Parts: sequence; structure tokens; C-alpha cells
Amino acid sequence: MTIPYEPHRLEGIRAEKSMIGRHIVPSKVDTSRYVTTLYGMNTERSRMQELLQCTSMMSSAEITAEGIDTKTLTRMVQNGELRRTARGLYTLATYVPGTYHSLLEAGKLVDHGVICLLSALSFHEIGTQNPSEVWLAIPRRARMPRVQDYPIQIVRFSGAAYTDGIELRNLDGVDIHVYSIPKTVADCFKYRNKIGLDVAVEALKEVIQGKRSSIDDLIHFGQLCRVQEVMRPYMESLV
Repeated sequence: MTIPYEPHRLEGIRAEKSMIGRHIVPSKVDTSRYVTTLYGMNTERSRMQELLQCTSMMSSAEITAEGIDTKTLTRMVQNGELRRTARGLYTLATYVPGTYHSLLEAGKLVDHGVICLLSALSFHEIGTQNPSEVWLAIPRRARMPRVQDYPIQIVRFSGAAYTDGIELRNLDGVDIHVYSIPKTVADCFKYRNKIGLDVAVEALKEVIQGKRSSIDDLIHFGQLCRVQEVMRPYMESLV
């Protein structure tokens, strides 16, 4: 039987034979975008470490404001480079919490929060109070912070009773706001039904006898908080 001549079939057979014994080389994969991503993450990791060398604690909002992606943040926590101390708060894994750690966390969690009352007494080392909650003052019309899973006691101050007497302190590289000693004493008398009159009297006695504040400042903040008449007999017995 004679096979008809078919040039296209012959070329196909030759092409198939030419592939025998050859390695098929895959097309080159463009890895540049992966390299760029890894480089960016490493840069953000270095930046994160630098920031937490200057301040011991940062919130997630502060971190993203620095241009650091949340994926980098998550990976650093998973790798043990960072520690999540509370919801939305991060420190270096090597950070050792100090005496005022709870105050730092509370200040970061609550916008416009000012350390007050029992927590302010403890901060200024006045009296024997050691509150299990952090007491914070916020403006009267401010939105109530969502910190149900954190031990914070919120009180609302208005006008000058909120804005006056605030001191800025820096602890472990973190700025916190706390009321001054005379303002705290006046606040304790104002909230005597909430924290106890004995606490307010004890604080006033210690401040006057220890000369921690001038009498004029105590009178000023007593008038500001409208408790000067309540404070007067106790002050007169101590001066």
C-alpha cells in the first residue's frame, strides 16, 4: 500500500523527535513584587522597633498613623517581636511593665482621659489608696469609651473643673495627663459620697502637713469645685 506524501505530517514527526531528551524550561517568574513586599515589611519592622525604643507603648491608631501596615504588626506579634498588652495596645516583647503600667494603658485607651481621684492620689503617693481600677475624668459631653474589658472608672467633669489643674507627665516615654495635688484634693471632697469623706480628709491632712501644696492653691481649687465650705473646717483645724 502506498502512503501519500503529506509534508505537514512529516514536519510534525520531526518536531516530536526533536523534543526527545530535552528539558522543558519554564518561563521566568517575575519575583520583583515579592522582593519589594518583603523589603517594605522589613523596613516597617525596623521603624516599629525604633518607635518603641522611644516610647514604651503605642496604640494601633498611632502605629497606622506612622505608615505601618497592620499586616506587619500582626506578623511581629506572631514572631514574638511585639506583645499585645491590651486591646489595640502594643509594646516590645522585651518591655517590662513598671509601677504605672496600668495608668499608661488607660491613658492610651481613653481619649482626653485625665487621671483623677483615687488614681491621682496613688500617683502622687498621697494616702493609702491602692485602687484596683484606673480613675479617669473625661469631658461631660464626650462619648463614653468602650473599655468594658479593662478596669477603668469613668467620671465626667465639665468646664474649668475638667480643664484646670492638669499636669503633663512622661513615664517610660509615654505622655499622661494627671490632675495636680491641690486639684485632686478638691475633687476628692467633691466626690466624697463616691469615694468616702475619710479619704478626702486624709488626703487634705497629708498634703497640708507635708507641705505638698500651698493653702492658696487648695482654696482656689476648692472654690473651682464648689466645695470650699466643705473643706473650710478641716483646713482651719490643720493650719
